Amino acid sequence: QVQLVESGGGLVQAGGSLRLSCAASGRTFGTTMGWFRQAPGKEREFVAAISWGGGSKVYADSVKGRFTISKDNAKNTVYLQMNSLKPEDTAVYYCATRPTVAATYNYWGQGTQVTVSS
Repeated sequence: QVQLVESGGGLVQAGGSLRLSCAASGRTFGTTMGWFRQAPGKEREFVAAISWGGGSKVYADSVKGRFTISKDNAKNTVYLQMNSLKPEDTAVYYCATRPTVAATYNYWGQGTQVTVSS
């Protein structure tokens, strides 16, 4: 069982920055962590993912060069640093975890709202 709690969302002007955090508890050793987002009226989409050791990171094309995913295993926390934010980044952001690279994401947080004003 894994529990995930996101924080750090808020309202920011276009061009600004936010850092999201995802605190994990439970059986997280060896898992891959990911960030997803869902805008109103749209499907949930992948944003970024990081391997357990942090050596492998993947980003959606829409956020490459602007967002950075990182983690602190000692704190069991994953971060998403978001820079140069755009209004189209407005969404509820979720963190999720999966036991292996081949598995589906099976634990999700409750989400945190990010709103970027123009």
